[in-house]
Amino acid sequence: MRGWRFEQYIANQDGENPFDKLFKIFRELLIHTSGDVEEALAWLTELDKQYQLTSDDYGIADFIEELEERGFIKKERKRNRNFFEYLPTKKMELALRRQALNDVFDELKKSKKGNHNTRFLGQGDENTSEVKPFQFGDNIDHIAISESLKNAQINHGIDEFKLTQEDLEVHETYYQSLTSTVLMIDISHSMILYGEDRITPAKKVAMALAELITTRYPKDTLDIIVFGDDAWQIEIKDLPYLQVGPYHTNTVAGLDLALEILRKRKNPNKHIMMITDGKPTCIMKGKKYYKNPFGLDRTILNRTLAQAVKCKKLQIPVTTFMIAKDPYLVQFVDQFTSANGGKAFYSSLNGLGEFIFMDYKNNKRRRRNH
Repeated sequence: MRGWRFEQYIANQDGENPFDKLFKIFRELLIHTSGDVEEALAWLTELDKQYQLTSDDYGIADFIEELEERGFIKKERKRNRNFFEYLPTKKMELALRRQALNDVFDELKKSKKGNHNTRFLGQGDENTSEVKPFQFGDNIDHIAISESLKNAQINHGIDEFKLTQEDLEVHETYYQSLTSTVLMIDISHSMILYGEDRITPAKKVAMALAELITTRYPKDTLDIIVFGDDAWQIEIKDLPYLQVGPYHTNTVAGLDLALEILRKRKNPNKHIMMITDGKPTCIMKGKKYYKNPFGLDRTILNRTLAQAVKCKKLQIPVTTFMIAKDPYLVQFVDQFTSANGGKAFYSSLNGLGEFIFMDYKNNKRRRRNH
């Protein structure tokens, strides 16, 4: 007789120890607090009070001590002060990037969205469903075993089985071009307006993308810039500490800096990704800022669209990830995308990682004729 069998629930029976349980939560809090260890620990303590995360045998003080022993945080004396503060180490920064990458891939596994971009065949590292006869120089790792054995049986019979070069077939692979990518992150004040934290998902996705490229595609390059009233380049290690400022949105400055960086890159495939939630509201006119946060200013709009056209002439597509869906903002992004010939995604915060990773992978499969 089929039925259900109930057993008593025992905490941590999956083998997760108290440190790992708290460390998972602490990493998330550290991203939200932009790397402020003291604030993250304060939040963790509050969560412990509410949800009893610790036990009599292992408390928050034990967790802090173990964090320090394992090299995830360190004590440093505050400048001109007589007391110390905890700071994240390089080991912690690496742990944050790896966790971000795992989280984004979990999103990809759960996704049911299709992918409609064209794929080109050529030398690469990812098999397609197509096979072709083996030729000298083909990678033996891509040999299609079933098809090759079938050919051997047909060509030589079963009684005197043998496998020759003429029997071999190999899988076609997707062409993987070297890619130089600039990721632009909007840090204007609107990224935290209306009670919605948009900057945390943006920097988390940036950390995941950085970890993917540096570990799996080391010949590719990823440069990250942030833009508000101005634009400046940041390093990968700075991502956990990224914060929104009291800035307007100078998209032109961001694109200018992105083009300057890509001019120095030798990879044949160049690409700009831009995460933003609003319209451009600022440009430089001479040595002064020209700002208009109300509506779409024609002067600012024309300069921004001119940059889109400039990128197109240089064969540099811009993919815009829009995390706001106001109709007039969507209309602006449509205009920008049309002028550049790039792509635009209107994404929720939860789907941002999926869209960016799929776009990066598809861009690597483009083939340029020079």
